[in-house]
Amino acid sequence: MDRQSELELVARVRAGDADALAAIHAHFNTRLFNFLARLARGRDVAEDLLEETWLRFVDRGPKLRPDTRLAPFLFTIARNLYVSYCRSRALEYSHTASLIGLWPAGSTGPSPFESAAVGEIERRLEAAIADLPSIYREALLLVVVDGMRTAEAAQVCGIAPDALRQRVSRARAMIAKRLELVESTQLTALKEATS
Repeated sequence: MDRQSELELVARVRAGDADALAAIHAHFNTRLFNFLARLARGRDVAEDLLEETWLRFVDRGPKLRPDTRLAPFLFTIARNLYVSYCRSRALEYSHTASLIGLWPAGSTGPSPFESAAVGEIERRLEAAIADLPSIYREALLLVVVDGMRTAEAAQVCGIAPDALRQRVSRARAMIAKRLELVESTQLTALKEATS
């Protein structure tokens, strides 16, 4: 979406134009869902957070600044909702520790993205991304997967652009190390199986 179209949509949203909201939804919904699903590692949680993201956007629409950049604004809402979700889950787990055998603790299977990955390299890469600590995973998803500019992604994460670049760099290094380790382990297992 070019900047002029974006500014026009923001102006229309500020005026209460439902068609502008629909256009923004059509442009960003899939990107936001993919971001949330990879952060949360689950489709159900991502769908709930996505719905809440859109509800908050609709609520704040009339109050948008005229120069609002939609991608950072929407991804910030989504990220903040994810962080709140994680905090509430941590609090929930701390209060239910004695009931751990009775309470399901989330998905034990592969993420929807791991299941959908066609090739072996894609599955390994998705697993490596999923295993990243969340601060590195979100930076990588915003910049590399979603294609957001560093300054915008830094704004979403609430950090300086240099700090975001460092997180992306560290995320890439962690993924490379993990992929090398998996490959090395598989070669060793193959050699032992053929011996």
